[in-house]
Amino acid sequence: MRVSQLIAPQRSEIIELPDPVPGPGEILVEVKACGVCASELHPWHDGTWGLPTRFGHEPAGVVRAVGSGVRKVAPGDRVTGFFAPALSDLALAEAWQVERIPAGVPFEQALGEPLACLVNALRRSRIEVGDRVALIGLGFMGLGLLSLIRLRGPREIIAIDPRPEARERALSLGADRALAPDEVPDDLLLTKFADWDGPTGCDVVVEGSGTQAGLTLAGRMVRAHGVLSAMGWHQGGPRSVDAEMWGWKAIDVVNAHMRRQADKVESLRIGLDLIAAGRFSLAPLVSHTFGLEHIDQAFQHMIEKPHGFVKAVIVPSA
Repeated sequence: MRVSQLIAPQRSEIIELPDPVPGPGEILVEVKACGVCASELHPWHDGTWGLPTRFGHEPAGVVRAVGSGVRKVAPGDRVTGFFAPALSDLALAEAWQVERIPAGVPFEQALGEPLACLVNALRRSRIEVGDRVALIGLGFMGLGLLSLIRLRGPREIIAIDPRPEARERALSLGADRALAPDEVPDDLLLTKFADWDGPTGCDVVVEGSGTQAGLTLAGRMVRAHGVLSAMGWHQGGPRSVDAEMWGWKAIDVVNAHMRRQADKVESLRIGLDLIAAGRFSLAPLVSHTFGLEHIDQAFQHMIEKPHGFVKAVIVPSA
């Protein structure tokens, strides 16, 4: 089988390895698609996870073989899940790490890990019917969550990003307003004690940018006793917050990420069911596909964000 691995910062190579044989409780998956995740961008760019490094934790594919004791799936089943590394032709998974893909759902939409993260972020962010919701950061995860937020029945969704193209895409996906960070009006900012009892601010603010600027703006936009949900993946050093303002507002700060296996699996099942029922789709967000030999180009697109770029998916057979 072919495997991609990072051998120097920003430089990958394809190597040939023997096909794995699944052991007891293991599943061998033929990878049909694997998303390229922003959480892997820094280690790809700088080599900070060591060399060589093998990436890919957003796979979907077909079961090739199963080890002894596996009853959950059988050869030929279409599956997705939480196994890695998967930027390769084949990947091994444990039984708990996979879920069947419903009929009619394409591999490129059944990216298990980010789909589960999006559903989990929605469930943890405590968005209620009639809320005014702000979403800061309109990359793949932010735009995906925007589509899910609509299912909760908010009275207004305000999408915020410095990139005009991202704002236009947010409007096409159902945002009521799309603003640049420096365009946020005063009635969406609660920074003065005198405004405590007024309508200033947002009921829920989801920070999805993973940046210091995004986190700071989120703290300013959330209303008194509102919810600040941190979905952005923060890399590259610590962040600072205005703890005095956060404390004065008495806000609830939610970590929108998950680690428990049961939470991951449940959120993934919900996401797959929503896609199968036509209530949600990743199709508008998967903008580019690359073959296994062009992984570095996919990461470079994530940095440069050429026109139309949202999410890159590796298709090994391409």
